[in-house]
Amino acid sequence: MLPARPLILFSTIKRSAGFCQPAFIISKKMFDKFGKTLYNNLCMTVKKGITMLLGLSKIIDCPGGAVSFETSLDLSDLAFGNCCPATEPVFASGTVRNTAGVLMLSGTVRTRLHGVCDRCARAFIRDVEFPMEAVLVTALEDESNEDQEIFALQGNAADLDEIVTTVFVLNMDSKLLCSPDCKGLCCRCGKNLNDGSCSCQPESDPRFAALKQLLK
Repeated sequence: MLPARPLILFSTIKRSAGFCQPAFIISKKMFDKFGKTLYNNLCMTVKKGITMLLGLSKIIDCPGGAVSFETSLDLSDLAFGNCCPATEPVFASGTVRNTAGVLMLSGTVRTRLHGVCDRCARAFIRDVEFPMEAVLVTALEDESNEDQEIFALQGNAADLDEIVTTVFVLNMDSKLLCSPDCKGLCCRCGKNLNDGSCSCQPESDPRFAALKQLLK
């Protein structure tokens, strides 16, 4: 077993479109262009996987042509904070179209998250769906390109793993919440305020402490 190390990579993937290519999949380089924050916050274990490549040779030189796809990824080892919420397969579907000679990919990424709320510490299950938009090019003019929607083709194929994983990571919130309006825990008694108010009294302003003594 290889030791854990701070690298971003993909796990073994089940395929339903295009063709597969065995490989050691290490994508630290992909996330470097998005800055150190993503790289430092995510840590996975190196493992042998399969790259999902979507063949586009039929539409590269055919304006108006289109190729549809469906695929699923196992991103259960992808950590956000203290948990790995994508325990169920991450599904992606969409279409690549040749629009006036430009390959445009559009679709959706969806899955069901199983996580622990960073605000109230309660386990939760929540469905998420993210839009997926990308421009596919034969080569990147600048390897340090920071445009999050431009991806280089591998020959005449698109690397769906890279695209889908990038979309998933960039759309995940910095904090995992059971709901956007989670009220969290009482800082005094620790009660989950989503279940109702607690009996703790609000803290008084220390600036009025002297006045309070005079009124006694």
